[in-house]
Amino acid sequence: MRPIKVGLLGMGTVGTGVVRIVEGHQEDLSSQVGSPIQISKILVKDLAKQRHLHVNSEVMTENPWDVIYDPDIDVIVEVMGGIEPTKGYIIEALDRGKHIVTANKDLMALHGVEIMEKAKANQCDVYYEASVAGGIPIIRTLMEGFSSDRITKIMGIVNGTTNYILTKMSQEGAAYEDVLKEAQALGYAESDPTSDVEGLDAARKMAILATLGFHANVALEDVSVRGISNVSKQDILYAKRLGYEMKLLGIAERQDDQISVVVQPTMVKSSHPLSSVNGVFNAVYVYGEAVGETMFYGPGAGEMPTATSVVADLVAVIRNMRLGVTGQQAHHAYKEKKLKTDDQIAYKNFILLDVHDKAGVLAKITQVFTKFNVSLESVVQQPNPHNPDAEIVIVTHEASQSSMNKVLNEFNQLDVIKSIKSAYRVEG
Repeated sequence: MRPIKVGLLGMGTVGTGVVRIVEGHQEDLSSQVGSPIQISKILVKDLAKQRHLHVNSEVMTENPWDVIYDPDIDVIVEVMGGIEPTKGYIIEALDRGKHIVTANKDLMALHGVEIMEKAKANQCDVYYEASVAGGIPIIRTLMEGFSSDRITKIMGIVNGTTNYILTKMSQEGAAYEDVLKEAQALGYAESDPTSDVEGLDAARKMAILATLGFHANVALEDVSVRGISNVSKQDILYAKRLGYEMKLLGIAERQDDQISVVVQPTMVKSSHPLSSVNGVFNAVYVYGEAVGETMFYGPGAGEMPTATSVVADLVAVIRNMRLGVTGQQAHHAYKEKKLKTDDQIAYKNFILLDVHDKAGVLAKITQVFTKFNVSLESVVQQPNPHNPDAEIVIVTHEASQSSMNKVLNEFNQLDVIKSIKSAYRVEG
């Protein structure tokens, strides 16, 4: 049979991995799809650039339209990233009947619904497994493995950079700024790390997962986001003393068809499987009404793990082509989106207070919790040789977000409290 011809947009880290796998696993791939797979054109930024992998120069081009307008190309693999001009390239390719495999989380989080509708109109496939959690097949799992179940919660570590930073802070007692510099030197963090450390990268991924898991169109602006840049060594220390690990978690929950999606630093009980996910690894915890609790763990980035997900999607597209069922992906956002209010979002809380060391302080603090119907799990006064006053650590029982906002606002006005040093969600 004639080979399936593929156009590759981008030949950076992931693109190079895709070429390695397609060329190196040709026998296995051909046996799975029934024909050879040929990468016939590759878009690159600079033809003169020295590369670690030899590719025939006749295959490479600096002109994207050489790839998109080529009538012989069946599938386009997009690994160049960014929103524009990438979105325009993909839309044009779909209009020309070409199937798409992409690793672009930003594009799918912001414009996924539009792209999928365009694909359906042109009877094309769009697969995007590599856009979330690198080598973990979480998107295919949500779409297929949980198709008979009802997902109630998706909770995960979906950003390797922040997990590396928090792991080093926990294991070595290092300061955030020092670990960030180390992560940048190792290539785990960008020179401008804002997207990672402020939670934006994780928020985009959680919007994608929530849309798939809850069948409602969750947009990026629906995700409440807080990053790790204000997490201190002291926060990590207190977490460990109380039996928790600090993780940047994405948490998507559904109850009675009302959903909430957040990304924030969270104290995870040491007995919970997510607490032991360290370094640049990712993990996604999924709760199903029928199956119960499941966890998916693996490398969240890197050349070969991510490229493996890309090529797996490529195989899926080609199989659909062979069966004549392209463009028939189920519409996953078929439910009306109903977001929870602050009164409906509830969780445990950790609060660290810097207070005046005098009689009656604890009584005034507990009165505020009582006023807003927040019950307490534990209250500990920790000695701190560097603080002449006192520090009080409080862990609440589950309380609504609106009640906790009222508590914290009142604490800001309370004369016995010098400052609210930290406030975090508690899970597990």
